[in-house]
Amino acid sequence: MSTTTTHGAVTRAWRTGLRRRTVAVSAVLLAVMLALFVLALLLGAAGLTPAEVWSGFTGTASRSVRFVVLDLRLPRALAAVLVGVCLGLAGAVFQSVLRNPLASPDVLGVTGSAGAAGVWGVLALNLSGLRLSLLAIAGGVVGALLIAALTWRRGISGLRLVLVGVGVAAFAGALTSYLLTTSDLRDAASAYTWLVGSLNGTGWPVVAVTAGLAALASVALVPQLRGLRALELGDETATALGIRPDRTRALVLLTGVVLAAVAVGAAGPLAFVALMAPQVARRLVGRTSLSLVASAAIGGALVTGSDLIAQHAIPSVTLPAGVVTGVIGAPYLAWVLARNDSVRRPGGSS
Repeated sequence: MSTTTTHGAVTRAWRTGLRRRTVAVSAVLLAVMLALFVLALLLGAAGLTPAEVWSGFTGTASRSVRFVVLDLRLPRALAAVLVGVCLGLAGAVFQSVLRNPLASPDVLGVTGSAGAAGVWGVLALNLSGLRLSLLAIAGGVVGALLIAALTWRRGISGLRLVLVGVGVAAFAGALTSYLLTTSDLRDAASAYTWLVGSLNGTGWPVVAVTAGLAALASVALVPQLRGLRALELGDETATALGIRPDRTRALVLLTGVVLAAVAVGAAGPLAFVALMAPQVARRLVGRTSLSLVASAAIGGALVTGSDLIAQHAIPSVTLPAGVVTGVIGAPYLAWVLARNDSVRRPGGSS
């Protein structure tokens, strides 16, 4: 057997093992996310058994149980999963396309722009619920278009995009601070709770819009996967494979922007989820691979688990979920920055 044949067999075996590991890890993570989702339906001031929750779904429970399950807990639990999935996918897209493990919608100003629009909607327009979500989504998309316009110089440079994104994020933060400091104290407190990231009071209209837009963006991402894999190999290799790097990069990033903006519209700018989810997924699946499914599952589990902790960690006190993600994410970011090998360019496929 020739050396070339042996090398090819080893490569195929390595890819097969990596694919099996990716499937196995993704399945376990999806199971964890589902378990946390069920737990969110069971826990609360009115503790329910699995049989009572099931009876609430089938319509055989009492009116009070149906109200608790279908009107209070189910929308919030679904919103937590959807928001986490959107942030996990958005973070994976940003880190993969820009080939930078520290790239995320938080750092690049997308969530900051959406958050500024949302705060303006709360304070100036007195919006809430579905209308606030739509305004925050629009703000995130407008912020992303501004970043793209300032970045474009015969194509999109990853470093230039990061620098411009950091500048736009700083501007959005300053605008948000101005709006908060010049408004009524009670209105500012309400806006700040949303700005931290909260699932309190999430209703079915917000869940429906979030689910619909998240599904459309996820479906739009599927035909872009080949180009996403090619971009991770470099622009020259992508061009040799028949991919137009600048066009593909712009389309994939736009999809990631929509996913991030949808998440912010539903729950506010939950910090660090989009940064952590793809990195944890890479470490579990393998440093040479980035599974979008694993990233989405970790994002969903992270937001659902954080919301459960926020609701039940302190008796009689319900914290915004963003407080918990911040407590988890800040030390994680410090640990990532302290490890030189964690800032290397990620490789592999999504």
